[in-house]
Amino acid sequence: MLILKLAYRNIMGAGIRTWLNVFVLSLAFVMTIWVQGLVDGMNEYAVRTSIDFEYGGGQLWHRAYDPYDPFTFEESHAPLSPALDSLVSKGDATPILLTSGAIYPDGRVHSALLKGIDPAQDMLKIPAGILGEAETGAIPGLIGSLMAEQTKLAVGDLVTVRWRDINGTFDADDVEIVQIMSNVPPAIDLGQIWVPLERLRGMLQAPGEATLVVLRRDPEDIPPGDETWIHRDLDYLLATVREFIRAKSGGSYVMYGLLLFMGLLAIFDTQVLSIWRRRKEIGTLMALGMERGTVIGLFTFEGALHGILALVLGAVYGIPLMKWTLAKGIPLPGVSQSMGIALPETLYPSYGAWLVAGTTLLVFVSVTVVSFLPASKIAKMKPTEALRGKRS
Repeated sequence: MLILKLAYRNIMGAGIRTWLNVFVLSLAFVMTIWVQGLVDGMNEYAVRTSIDFEYGGGQLWHRAYDPYDPFTFEESHAPLSPALDSLVSKGDATPILLTSGAIYPDGRVHSALLKGIDPAQDMLKIPAGILGEAETGAIPGLIGSLMAEQTKLAVGDLVTVRWRDINGTFDADDVEIVQIMSNVPPAIDLGQIWVPLERLRGMLQAPGEATLVVLRRDPEDIPPGDETWIHRDLDYLLATVREFIRAKSGGSYVMYGLLLFMGLLAIFDTQVLSIWRRRKEIGTLMALGMERGTVIGLFTFEGALHGILALVLGAVYGIPLMKWTLAKGIPLPGVSQSMGIALPETLYPSYGAWLVAGTTLLVFVSVTVVSFLPASKIAKMKPTEALRGKRS
């Protein structure tokens, strides 16, 4: 109890120096939680949106299909296996067929990926139900906002599309844009036109074929892979999204480190200066019988009190800030395109218990360790020399 009283009296006696140190530490504490909460919220939204619009409960791919190699698209399709056909019939899966092509908006040429999807499917949140017969008799097409911005296409526009069927014959027809999707993953938006599945099968002369099959979430029976189809679970499909988020959020750790480093450096300097100025006090305490370990503990606890006060101060202004962010979110207009992932117009953070507890523990332990390092030098002091104000 004596150590607690002495430590509290000493840091309060330092006045403005103590509160400057506490404020810097609290800033590191609050900013770490606040920014990491935004990163976690972005991560959760990107993963959730990818599942909702692209991956469903997992997929089965044609073995030749490689989403990063366009040269595989024209060869990576085949009729569904009996097991997959049964899943589709039960409504537990939906096939998607894709092929490379080109479009000619306003006389300009753009490469485009044609994707066929069943208008009646409900595995994905893609508004495929809009892909009914177009009034003009053209092929109904669905595009994303990024694709619309690149090609300057709008709802109701007609655009010529060219493709090659499975026999290698080139053909062309008009596609009418019936809807433009917004806030969807770029993986189903950039350079892509969605059309009715059976219409694309007829265009390619590939009846009953598909490139991949999207499963319903938590399917009861997943068909095993065979010589044609290979199963891709969500861990495999989401690996790229999670790695992208991890790479984008790497810069935030630099900011955390700088803020924490400034706070810890201030605490270290304060402790060194305090020990140097209070040599006579240290000598008096040891001469009165206080053990060296107890004196070291006194100075260490003084430093730790800075961390405790920083946590309290951080809670005073940090909790209202985080509640406001949770309620209002952070506007992100136009950021989705520059980031390369799907982001909402307003991003809401995610503050988990592990984030708060881990950051609190990191700040407290770091301050305690930094306070102990200069305090450990007290063990080398001789009481008689300390009483005279000399260095040990």
